[in-house]
Amino acid sequence: MELNLLTFLYLIASITFILGLKMLSNPASARKGNLVAAAGMTIAIIGTIFFYEDEGHKLGNYGWIFGGLIIGGITGTMAAKKVKMTAMPEMVSLFNGMGGACAALISLVEFNHLAHEISFSGHADGHTGKVLIIVLGLITGSVSFAGSMIAWGKLNGKVKDFSFTGQNVLNLIFLAIALALGTWLVIDPSHFYLLYIIFVLSLVYGVLFVMPIGGADMPVVISLLNSFTGVAAAFGGFLYDNKVMLTGGILVGAAGTLLTILMCKAMNRSLLNVLIGSFGGSKSAGAATAGSQGHFKEMSVSDAAMVMAYANKVIIVPGYGLAVAQAQHACHELEKILNDKGVEVTYAIHPVAGRMPGHMNVLLAEADVPYEKLQEMEQANEEFKTADVVLILGANDVVNPAAKSDPASPIYGMPILEVELSKT
Repeated sequence: MELNLLTFLYLIASITFILGLKMLSNPASARKGNLVAAAGMTIAIIGTIFFYEDEGHKLGNYGWIFGGLIIGGITGTMAAKKVKMTAMPEMVSLFNGMGGACAALISLVEFNHLAHEISFSGHADGHTGKVLIIVLGLITGSVSFAGSMIAWGKLNGKVKDFSFTGQNVLNLIFLAIALALGTWLVIDPSHFYLLYIIFVLSLVYGVLFVMPIGGADMPVVISLLNSFTGVAAAFGGFLYDNKVMLTGGILVGAAGTLLTILMCKAMNRSLLNVLIGSFGGSKSAGAATAGSQGHFKEMSVSDAAMVMAYANKVIIVPGYGLAVAQAQHACHELEKILNDKGVEVTYAIHPVAGRMPGHMNVLLAEADVPYEKLQEMEQANEEFKTADVVLILGANDVVNPAAKSDPASPIYGMPILEVELSKT
């Protein structure tokens, strides 16, 4: 009866994960979706603690279990309450790294259990599938943890971009060695020490493939690492035959992978370049060193206000500078003032604006900007042709014409918001 009850609780939790993810797709229901998914996770945790059985034995060590839950819950709550919106990308990277670390530790612990079993029985036959899952979970979890920690350091300014000649080749070598050793371990699990070598190689690879990537490309990296964590969690679900863990991991992995592919397409990058860390470094852009190009006219604040007040259509282009300045509320106030004067105001959102996926959407939602006013890049580029004024707020990279004209620029080939099509 208890097993059936646990299965039922896992089913409810899985449904809430799916519903929560669906609600997260719309800013109007995103807050509720987050709560629904959190409630599902709570159901899964409580069900596992009290109703899970292994060969008729329930879980013990409740003191350690609830002690960990209390410490983790308090720490997470305090961190979430204190974090500023400008530091939200760092928070996402940190939490994602913790998920990857948990998945890697699961693989290490389960392999130690398996090693004792192999040593006791004297043979390693019949464990191929389990060892394969352990190795894959260890590699993806370790890469996610190490990469997320470097991303966290880069986003808060503690870690600088670093690259060297041949780094892409070295990245591939580390990954190839880890996979080769993993294959060897799957074939012959008696070589226990190989797992720890794979663990170290995966950590080094995670560091190396994120190190050269610049802050402007962090949304793609965070999304990819998030998918790694989801896949690693799914491997943990296979290990424990835990349906809800498997479901949650698959959802996170699939969503992260899809988002990564979409953002790679938006940046005209290949997924392979992301995997080996060969894009978005701190190379000096040709546009940055070529000096000023084209014609521009400096405008005072009062002149800008007058131009916008007499415009029919104004498009606002937010970027990372908006987040740093915490200007989303002032931006929304400007929007309301212009609306009162009969001016149509919309927002053009580039897929990789900011430092995490959906960064601008989150900031503008916090300021209560109606979701209907947000336009994706394709729609915005059509609207620029009829716009009287475009106001760019800290979004230089996603409007930089060097992406179309300068092959020496690191953003060359990336689709941009074509703000030059507007009148002003």
